[in-house]
Parts: sequence; C-alpha cells; structure tokens
Amino acid sequence: MTRSLQAVAYRRPSVLESAAGGQLLGLETSRGATPTGVKDHPQFFAGFLTSPQVASAALLAVADVAAARYYQQQLRASLDPVVTGNGDRLRFESFSGCCGVYARLDVLEPGLDGGEVGHGTTNVDVNNPLREALSRIGSDDPLHLRVGPEELAVTTLDGPVVEKKVPLPDRWLRGFAEAQVIAAGFDLRAELPAADAVRFLRALPRGGARGASTGPRWVVLSGNTLRPTTRAVPGAVCLPGPERLIALQRVLRHATALRVYGPAVTGGAAATASAWEVVLPGMRLTLTLSPDASRGFSGEGGVLDALATDEAAEDAELISVLLAWEPRVDVADLASASGLTPERVRAALIRLGTSGRVGYDTAEAAYFHRELPYDAERVERHNPRLRSARALVAAGAVALDGALGTVTAEDGHVHRVRDEAGVLSCSCLWWAKYRGGRGPCKHALAVRMVRRGDAAAERDMVRVEADAR
Repeated sequence: MTRSLQAVAYRRPSVLESAAGGQLLGLETSRGATPTGVKDHPQFFAGFLTSPQVASAALLAVADVAAARYYQQQLRASLDPVVTGNGDRLRFESFSGCCGVYARLDVLEPGLDGGEVGHGTTNVDVNNPLREALSRIGSDDPLHLRVGPEELAVTTLDGPVVEKKVPLPDRWLRGFAEAQVIAAGFDLRAELPAADAVRFLRALPRGGARGASTGPRWVVLSGNTLRPTTRAVPGAVCLPGPERLIALQRVLRHATALRVYGPAVTGGAAATASAWEVVLPGMRLTLTLSPDASRGFSGEGGVLDALATDEAAEDAELISVLLAWEPRVDVADLASASGLTPERVRAALIRLGTSGRVGYDTAEAAYFHRELPYDAERVERHNPRLRSARALVAAGAVALDGALGTVTAEDGHVHRVRDEAGVLSCSCLWWAKYRGGRGPCKHALAVRMVRRGDAAAERDMVRVEADAR
C-alpha cells in the first residue's frame, strides 16, 4: 500500500482556556488554502458559539472518527480534522483510518454569533488535553471560538512550535474522494423526530466490527421510526456495520431529528453506502458509512469514469477557476458561466473531488468548495485500475467493433467488453464478482478511453474540414 508522511505544523496546541466573560476555545490551524493563496496559519472565525455544549460534543464526535479504525481496531489512526470556512458556515471533516467512515460537522449561521466567517481550508489541531476539556463544557458556559491564531500570535511567534507527522496512505485519500462521489447519488429516505431518533440509535449494537460477518442490514421507515427488514425493499436504507454510528452517541441528547440518506434500491440489491445526519441546534452532524465495515470507500470506483477522460480534466481546470469557496456549488450556474453542459460540469466536479477540491452535502443536495490540505492529486496518478487501463491503451491492447470491444490482457487472455445501454460489462472475473457495483474494471475503462479518443479525433477532423471550407 503506497503511503507518505503528512506533516502538519501549528503555532501552538489548540486549547480551551478561561477568558473574560466565559471561556475561549482556540483551534489552531496549519498551512491551508485561502482566496488570497496559501497561508501558513489562516484564521476563519472569531466569535461566539450559540450552543457551546452541543458544538463541543459534535466536534468531539468528528475527532472520534479521525482517531478510529472500525475494522482491524488494533491498528490506530490519528489524522487531524479538516476545517473549511465557507463564508456563512464552518465545516469540520474527518475520515476514519480504516477508510470506511466519513464525518462532517456543519456549524451553520444560526450556530455562530458575533463574527464573520472567512474562506479557506486547512487542518485543525484537536489534541487529547483539548478533548478532555471539551467534554467538561457546561450548557450555560459562554464559549468564544477562534479558528486560527490570534493576530498578535501571528506577528510575535517565530515559527511553529507543534509539529505532527502521520502516515497518509493513498487508499485513505481515494476513500475521502469516493465518499463524496457516492453521497452525490443519495436521496433523503427517512426523517425521524428527536425521541424516535434517540430510541433507534441507542438500540444499535456498539460492539466490534462484527457487522462485517453478519451480512448487510436494512431498515425502512415505518411511521416515525425505522424497522429492520430482511431485504432491500423499495425505500429501504442499508445500515452496514451499525456499530460504526457510535460517534453519534455523543450528541443524541441534543438531537432534534435524524435524517437518513441512501441510493434507490430494488429487491435483492447488494449492500450500499448510506449517510446518517443528526440535526442539532444551529448545526448538523453527518456520518457516511461504506457498504461494509471491512470494505472502505477507496475501492468503490465511483470516480474512475470521470478520471478516464481528458475532456473532464480540461473541464475541471475551467470549473476550478469559477469556484469561489461557495457553501453551495450550483451546477446550473457553473454551466451558464462556463458554457459547458450540466453533464460535463458534474463530471468536472467529480474530477475535482478526487483532488479534494469539492465535497458533497447530502442535506442540501449540493457540492461545496473546499481545498483539502493534502497532496491528493496523487490519487489519480496511483489509482491501480486507472493506471492499468492506461497501460492497456498504450500497449495497443484494445480493439473496437461496434458495441463490442476486446482487450488482450497482459497474460494473453482476451476479455470482451459489451456496451449495454451505456453500461460497459466485461467477461473478466472482476465484473463477474461485482457486476459494476464497485465501478468499471480496467478493461472497460480501457475501452472507454479508446472510444473517447476516437470520438475526439473525429471531432477534430470535422473542425479541420470545416476550417478548410
């Protein structure tokens, strides 16, 4: 597994300390992107939290996911959460070390008071002493929040005093991207009022990763609650590894509702990912679960089609210029501003997601602009299926014949790729095992690349002939 060391540096540790008129929560930032370029320690907010105890518990839940592995729990992980200022809200994101749980806390405008929210993305330090202090926040304690260093600290401190170096696997980066792409295919499936939401979530198992061995669990809305069902009936949502929702326990007593999101399913469907959103006063806490506790997001293949085309790469460069740290990226507006079709804009957004430049908010059914503080572009360079497909194309192993394509693999075996209503199936073992459920195989990707290359060449020829006339 390819990995690198991710280095983050902070001016000082994040801390909760007494201040005049209440307490001050100082969250220290690392190097990050802003509208004016990369800054060492950007500041995104200085003001009050309207629900201090709720925000503290929700931030701890995000930190729980960052430090957790829900599969092979004996291995530890600790990657600092990511914070994004979107002008009207703060978003705190994390991803589990096992690559199977994505967490995001959206502190919305009603949850903030007395300060403007800046724009940009970086890591934020959540250390163990801070976690202990946050767990003691009382409901009546006024809490001033500062995300980023004090102005005085910027000018008087000489260099970073807190440094962390943590392993950053490619699989982790790919999973972070795949989680956004998969969530874009979700719809709201159920909404439970507070009492029913708490009752349902508290009844879930809290044990180890046993859910991986018992098969997929399904739930369906029945009145004001969710009841289990033995199969994927219409309207059902998969609950894969229910113990992975344990981080939500921190905020249950503050919950006002539970919303559940998932893809449309039919009878007999395989396990799918799902998103579980707890609505809180002035904020939302969302956990997105991979289809199985033992199966992270990194192998789902949702981004491969968008990565396989040079057109999407060019479109992504154009769309990236138009992003302005918006909390809601409107596809229609981008299509109008760029002159691209909505379909090409969506493909470009998927492409940007693979480099950490957009996330997806299921509650608002919209992408949002952020810039992950990692070298996430290597996700594309090192994606194994994409790399193998390009090698097959470069070796001339693909032959097209109408709706059929044949690919001669490295071992000499010939695989047949068929186009069935726009979906490419293959005779290889990968397709037989997953039936497209984890994205295209390398042979289908190679055929798609060649087809798009032929189409582009044909368009170029038409343009040349038109210019000649």
